[in-house]
Amino acid sequence: MRDDQAEAIAKYLGSMSHPIRLKILYQLLQGERTVGELRDRVATTGANLSQHLRVLRELGVVVSDKKANAVHNRIADKRFVELLHKMRRLFCPDEE
Repeated sequence: MRDDQAEAIAKYLGSMSHPIRLKILYQLLQGERTVGELRDRVATTGANLSQHLRVLRELGVVVSDKKANAVHNRIADKRFVELLHKMRRLFCPDEE
């Protein structure tokens, strides 16, 4: 593995290193969610959610689109879909 590859992987894994960001990503695995839906399902404040979504957007993991009066979020990098499914199978086998 080259140094640049190791750095890129560490950066992406770091984006999931906070429990709230991990919960956001697992919510987005089920489909597109508005900021309000994520806030309620992740049980955090709007300001805290915005900070975590910003981290995920800056890395290109999540994209947001404004539709009518709501901002919709979805996973942009499909590698995360596969990775999240594998992590769930490994660490949460009772949820499969």
